[in-house]
Amino acid sequence: MKKSSGLKVGLPVLVLVFEVVLLALYAIFVTYDDNANAKLQNNNTNPMENTMYRDYPYFADVQVMIFIGFGCLLAFLRFYGFSGMVFNFLTATFAIQWAILVQGYFQFYHDGKIHLGVINLLNAEFACAVVLISFGAVLGKTSPVQLLVMAFLEIPIFAATEWAVLKYIRINDAGGSIVIHLFACYFGLGVTFMLYRPSLNKGHMKEITSYQSDILSVMGTLYLWVFWPSFNSALTFKGDDQHRAVLHTFIGLSSSTMTAFALSVVFNKRGKLTMADIQNVTLAGGVTVGASVDMMIYPATAYALGVMGCTACFFGYRYLTPYLARHLKIQDQCGIHNLHGLTGLISCVAGICAILLATEETYGPSMYQIFSHRAPPEGDPKLLELQQLIPGLKPGLGRSAQEQAFFQVAAILTTIVVAGVGGLLTGFCLKLPFLASPSDEDCFDDECFFDMPSDFHSSAGLKIPTGSEDITKV
Repeated sequence: MKKSSGLKVGLPVLVLVFEVVLLALYAIFVTYDDNANAKLQNNNTNPMENTMYRDYPYFADVQVMIFIGFGCLLAFLRFYGFSGMVFNFLTATFAIQWAILVQGYFQFYHDGKIHLGVINLLNAEFACAVVLISFGAVLGKTSPVQLLVMAFLEIPIFAATEWAVLKYIRINDAGGSIVIHLFACYFGLGVTFMLYRPSLNKGHMKEITSYQSDILSVMGTLYLWVFWPSFNSALTFKGDDQHRAVLHTFIGLSSSTMTAFALSVVFNKRGKLTMADIQNVTLAGGVTVGASVDMMIYPATAYALGVMGCTACFFGYRYLTPYLARHLKIQDQCGIHNLHGLTGLISCVAGICAILLATEETYGPSMYQIFSHRAPPEGDPKLLELQQLIPGLKPGLGRSAQEQAFFQVAAILTTIVVAGVGGLLTGFCLKLPFLASPSDEDCFDDECFFDMPSDFHSSAGLKIPTGSEDITKV
């Protein structure tokens, strides 16, 4: 019976410490927001105007993506299905609890309290998605203790970066291409660089899939595919902005799916479909439209972005992932750089182009809602005129389109640098010997962490995968 050294003590102790600390912090700092506080309700309150009815459907959709979509998708390895799904479950649960506090401090803290509502949970799930994407880079090579520590360290770095980028640099990023996908990608690459295992570059006998694990993984893909429009549109302005976000996301996903099927057959030596392409490359369009998802880019552009993102993602899996492992010591187990890094960069460029082309002729007065940084500053006579047309419009920064494009670039570079450095520091911490890291021999093996059922087959007789076998997933 295999045993993961340090897990028996490390996991219970770490969970106990986290739960005690979280309980104390919740007791001291967390209270209800106005929509959940019974003291603020009266006979004139219309319960159907409660923000829960506006935010909960999106929260529920993202819940499915986090716990079922990611969980199934990460269960693609034949001997690591338990770990892929269960460690996703554990890490996501802790990450959401921790993110409620950390993001709450930056976004919902006033009067000495964090005011909790469904919108907090939704934001925390986006932070959780960042952790789970980064998890993909080290899948199979880390213990649950290491994953909890990674989530504990990544959430504050992400929350601080998100807060700085959105509050001070002031960017457009409705679908999270910058603050979610790029951050998660380069943080994960930093971690996996520090956890480099030379012996795994030639493959591992258990780094293989099976018929059943591939079916389970593609189910995860389908869940992510179906609910991605909610992910991209959840935090956009209600109305036409949110409507466009749903349309663009669906169109981008549809075009990337069609392209993925075609590319998979064309570049397969036997002219057949490869399951890894279906599980991963089909999702590229959801990321590629993210930065401009609520803008007036028109359906044809969303379609083209889906095709471009899919193409970049596909060739990234074939050529870039092996190159990073061999030459840069970056063992990106799930190819997150392809699905979240390359496509995220394409999305950022598309967002900048959309910002440069935005005019009042195209958007009307609502342009200053979508591009709030371009709204006139306080005291500008034009602001009063716009506020008559758009009640509640807040003063902006009076930036030009060119100035805002510069700030978008600054946000991209800042996010990549902070994420990369944060990942390197986190990876250094994860190398500490008491965090129950599996040995090279025990990587990609559920038996290292679980009591396995009697029908779990041993690895005897398995062959090391050849270079022609594509085993990378996201």
